[in-house]
Amino acid sequence: MTIAKAGLTLLTATALAACTAGGLGASRDGMTAPGLDTGERAEDGLVVAQRLMDAGEYELALKAYNRAALANGLTVDVLAGMGTANLGLGRLGQAETLLRRAVATDQAIPEVWNNLGVVLIERGKTAEAVQILRTAYALDNGESDSIRDNLRLALAKSENTAYDAEEEQDYKLVRRGSSDYLIRQIP
Repeated sequence: MTIAKAGLTLLTATALAACTAGGLGASRDGMTAPGLDTGERAEDGLVVAQRLMDAGEYELALKAYNRAALANGLTVDVLAGMGTANLGLGRLGQAETLLRRAVATDQAIPEVWNNLGVVLIERGKTAEAVQILRTAYALDNGESDSIRDNLRLALAKSENTAYDAEEEQDYKLVRRGSSDYLIRQIP
């Protein structure tokens, strides 16, 4: 036998011995594949969803919020996030429903009230939007420029109910921050 054949035979025998002894990643019974390493903990679904929202990936963020809802339940953060993601996708009806559920809790922050107000303005419910934005402004103690600007716009629209479709198209929805929206006039 040549040295090459002897070396190959020794290598093969060593590999087979390692497999039967449970080495090289084989399972204990030798019949199943090795399991996953579950030592690492998965990232929190809300954190992932917020990162996706920041990246403008609203559809993926919505899926991440759904996973967070399965893990944590429908908390105010999950409801507000899902509503804001739907707002970003232009699904105003779904956004309104979810944001209304979020503000019905005692834990809703001013940005959630603001986003509901933006949805109501977009849906033509100006009088209700004024009330919602006033609540957001009061909860925020008047510190947010975007909430103040949205309230001013809602008040202007409620005072001038006879505007035409041309004038209605002079506004666009602008995202500011991770969950804050502002309606701006197109220059």
